[in-house]
Amino acid sequence: MRKYFVWAVPIFFIAAAFGWLQQMDIIWKLGLLFGFSSIAIGAGHLKMLSGYQYTFWIITAVCAGLLYPEFFLHVGSFDMRNKWLILIIIQMVMFGMGTQMSIEDFTGIRKSGKGVLIGLLGHFTIMPIMGFLIAKTFGFEPEIAAGIILIGSCSSGLASNVMTYIAKGNLVLSVTVTAMSTLAAPIMTPFLMKIFAGTMVEVHFFNMMMEIIKIVLVPLAAAMIHDILKNYGNLAKKRIYILTIVSAVWLAIVLFFGNSFAVAEDSTASHILEIINFTCGAFIVGTLYHLLYKVYPKIDAIMPYFSMFGIIYFTLVTTAAGRDNLIQIGFLLFLASVLHNGAGYFFGYWLSRLSGLDKKSSQTIAFEVGLQNGGMASGLAGSMGKLATLGLASAVFSPWMNVSGSLLANYWRKKGDEEEVIS
Repeated sequence: MRKYFVWAVPIFFIAAAFGWLQQMDIIWKLGLLFGFSSIAIGAGHLKMLSGYQYTFWIITAVCAGLLYPEFFLHVGSFDMRNKWLILIIIQMVMFGMGTQMSIEDFTGIRKSGKGVLIGLLGHFTIMPIMGFLIAKTFGFEPEIAAGIILIGSCSSGLASNVMTYIAKGNLVLSVTVTAMSTLAAPIMTPFLMKIFAGTMVEVHFFNMMMEIIKIVLVPLAAAMIHDILKNYGNLAKKRIYILTIVSAVWLAIVLFFGNSFAVAEDSTASHILEIINFTCGAFIVGTLYHLLYKVYPKIDAIMPYFSMFGIIYFTLVTTAAGRDNLIQIGFLLFLASVLHNGAGYFFGYWLSRLSGLDKKSSQTIAFEVGLQNGGMASGLAGSMGKLATLGLASAVFSPWMNVSGSLLANYWRKKGDEEEVIS
């Protein structure tokens, strides 16, 4: 089936070229859109492109957002940038990523403590500093510049684990650094944003910390509850079920008697109450998901696709919202992404080598430093109502990170295989 889409690619692009020459907008726009969509579907048929299928879907989303911005920003009267929709989708993205992790991932620091510390140090120094320098050098307007710093200040994502696996690197180290940087994000991301982007956009440390807890740690906690129910003993399961019942009772009280809680809006108390409610929701979601898993065990393997869909959604909506900005500075922003990403690989690798780590571990740290959590950056930008500016960098950086990471991972894998043959 996929081979037919491969054959259709040149036809669609020829139609797009014809439409462009004849100034027939609908022909060239649809030709481009269907052409990139066909590449995304057909890539799985070609061995050399199979690892880039997700990347092609991201490129298709960028293309669609640029060509038909209004179509993808509103469905009828509903705004696709709705704050609650963004929150739900980013939580789905993080939950999907969390199902591929386990409690054990957070204990890996005992086995690779030095590597983890180097990875965290590199991740939370190299990338925000490089983001700041690049943003200043290129002279981007404040909110777009802050978006570059934002993506540099986020935790590493699961893409780094995938690239490490492809490169035959130190997977235990990779997963541990990803887990620990995710836990550190609620403190480190707003702290770094305050330092490097505080003069560009208004950064409320506490508010941003609360948002990160909601969009990252809460869905991750729900995934870990599923992991406990799946892999731990009856005592742990019993405790989880009790806490789930208590959570359900609490949320029922809030639902029916919420007006009785006299808490000022946007106050510290309101944020804490909101986190408690979300945490209770995590117990319920984690337990319900586990019950679904018992009926359909393959769902764990499907969840990453939901995460991919969520990131494609963010790319599409962000591109559509920031279309005018992207047309003006798209090339410069792409160049910034190449420099930022490349600096992460370069300094991450050599910081590790100079610190005494072996080649495989150094390659792993390079991925952990160079590959950021674009979904988290988009979610934060959306929660701040600045998807069209603050979120624009993540829409450009994410596709390039996937491409460069795949190329570098395959290069290091082949180089490692050649060295093994020689030795």
